[in-house]
Amino acid sequence: MVLGTALATLAAGSVLTWTLYGENEKPRGGGAAGSGATASAVTVVIGVDAPLSGGLSAMGLGIRNSADLAVRTANEKGYVPGVKFEIKALDDAADPAKGALNAVRFVSDAKVLGVVGPLNSGTARTLVAPLAQADLVNVSPGNTDPALTLGPSWAAGTKARPYDTYFRTVTTDVDQGPFAARYLHAEAEKRKVYVIDDKSVYGTGLTSGFRAAFEKLGGTVVGTEQVDPGQREFPGLAAKVRASGADSVYFGGYYDSAGPLSKQLKQAGVGIPLMGGDGIFDQQFLTSGPKADGDLAVNIGVPAERAAGGTDFLAGYRKAGYREAAGWYGPYAYDAAWSLIEAVKSLVTANGGTLPRDARAKMPPAVARLSFDGVTGHVAFDGYGDTRNRRLTVYSVADGRWTPVTSGPVTP
Repeated sequence: MVLGTALATLAAGSVLTWTLYGENEKPRGGGAAGSGATASAVTVVIGVDAPLSGGLSAMGLGIRNSADLAVRTANEKGYVPGVKFEIKALDDAADPAKGALNAVRFVSDAKVLGVVGPLNSGTARTLVAPLAQADLVNVSPGNTDPALTLGPSWAAGTKARPYDTYFRTVTTDVDQGPFAARYLHAEAEKRKVYVIDDKSVYGTGLTSGFRAAFEKLGGTVVGTEQVDPGQREFPGLAAKVRASGADSVYFGGYYDSAGPLSKQLKQAGVGIPLMGGDGIFDQQFLTSGPKADGDLAVNIGVPAERAAGGTDFLAGYRKAGYREAAGWYGPYAYDAAWSLIEAVKSLVTANGGTLPRDARAKMPPAVARLSFDGVTGHVAFDGYGDTRNRRLTVYSVADGRWTPVTSGPVTP
């Protein structure tokens, strides 16, 4: 109720009165964007919502730092004359309830013109809607739930964009299953797969996409099984897989179940690879399944070293002296923040060198029109807000470590 009351007061564009210039100031600047002819800089704040504490903090801190690096770079270059960028980083601890409260704080800050984040889809479900109510644009570098851009009925073939303020720089779960199927069939030369999922929306979404693509390629699904999300012991399942004649297992779910499953298959003498999505791509999969060599995972995006501007990004990140690693999502957070910077620049350019007073409302369509080369490749969004640069990477476990095997677009 408190959240709803706050949003009712803060979120409606007709109710929220805000200015970037101070009560008695006129807009600063006067030269065209790029001319540098400004009297003093207006401050634009880019919000960052990420898990800065808790189990996912390593990824969240990399997101925060990478967004900060984008802001530093823009300021050092004077990329938008008349505008100084800052970040406002809030910790969601991967907790949806905290994400909702952070949304209120972003909305109520007049200088926040866009938000980078969150990392996980659960938090996105509570953060995205209140930001949308306030016309506050949001670009995520991490969450992959298709419903956030395609609507709740996307799996049934009905796509409808729920929020025109929400965008993301990474591809979604829609692409992971088919990508895995193509690799397993064409590259790994597997023809008989046993498909298992953990009954979650994420897991069943992966296996449905995988199964359809694998069978279309000529492969055979020789057996299926569903396990409980919290299940760690799988009595009898190894025997079923062995009896099926499967040469591989595809698992839709998370590392906390996939790791023990892989271990128990190997202990039972079922020496075939287990493959999954980004939900199993975690160090904990390796520690819970110490004989996981040969297992496979698809992760969203590509390693920074393989991205178009990844080497320069990593060099700049090291030079900036951040204590935490950029992590997998760092380059995508940089491009998310740079999307907001580019959108601000386009508004300033269109407004004769000054930022329009209704900039917040104009930011979502400005982001939708973007097209530029970022550190992860070309950055542009489709009509649903999803990235057009849809690339994935297959990893294999070798000597107890995740090792990249191949990266490519979601379609051949």
